[in-house]
Amino acid sequence: MASSFPRRDRQQKENNDDGMEEYDVNDIPLFDNDDATSVAHLIIEQEKQILNYLRLIERDRPFLRALRRPFVPPSPENPLVIRSISYAGEKHPVERKRVIVAPVSQLSLSSPTAIHKLKLLAGPRWFPHPPRDSGISPQQHEQYGAHGYIKLSCEDFPKASMNLKWGCDLINRLLQEANDTRETFADIPIDIRHVASRAKKYQKGEYIRPTIKDFPKEWLPDINATHT
Repeated sequence: MASSFPRRDRQQKENNDDGMEEYDVNDIPLFDNDDATSVAHLIIEQEKQILNYLRLIERDRPFLRALRRPFVPPSPENPLVIRSISYAGEKHPVERKRVIVAPVSQLSLSSPTAIHKLKLLAGPRWFPHPPRDSGISPQQHEQYGAHGYIKLSCEDFPKASMNLKWGCDLINRLLQEANDTRETFADIPIDIRHVASRAKKYQKGEYIRPTIKDFPKEWLPDINATHT
C-alpha cells in the first residue's frame, strides 16, 4: 500500500531553515528481523566497554608491575595510618573525609605517665585493638599494639587536605598535652565503657553490664584522712 505522506526531495531537506537535514519518517527502512533489539545493543555496548578495559589492563600491566613496592610498616617517624574513600572518579561528599589511626606505642610520648594521660585525653577515640578498617594486620598488632590505638576522622572541611591537616594538628596537640608533666591525672583510671558498648553493638565478645561493684575504688575518699 502506498504511503499517503508526500515525499520531499533531498534539495528541499538540505535547505532547511536551521541548516540541518530534515528528518522524514518515510525514509525509515522497514524492519525485516535483520537487526538486534535495543536491549541487545545495550548489552553489546557494555561488552565493548569491558573489552576496552581488559585491553587497557593488558597494555598497562608491565608499567603497573614496575611500580610495585613492598609494604613497609609505619616507622616512629611516620606512625600514622591514613585512610581515604574513592568512587573511581565519581563525585561524592565522602571523598573529602580522612581517617587517621595511630598506634600509641609509636607516638613520641615521654613516659608511661604520658601514655596514660593520652588515653584519658583521647576518651572514646582510644581502642585497645586496631579498628576493623585500619588495615593493621595481626602481626603488626603484636609488634605495635601494646598500648592500643587512636582513631580520628574529619569531613567538616571542603578539601581532603584540610581534613587531614586538622587531624594531624589534633594529634600533635594531644601529644603536647600528654607530655605536659604539670598535671598527669595518674589517679584517674582508663574508661573502657565504649569498648564494651561496641562489643555489644557488633555482637562480639561477652558484654557484662556494669554495676555498683565496678565503681573505681580509687575514686572513693579516704575516710581516715577525712576524720583526722
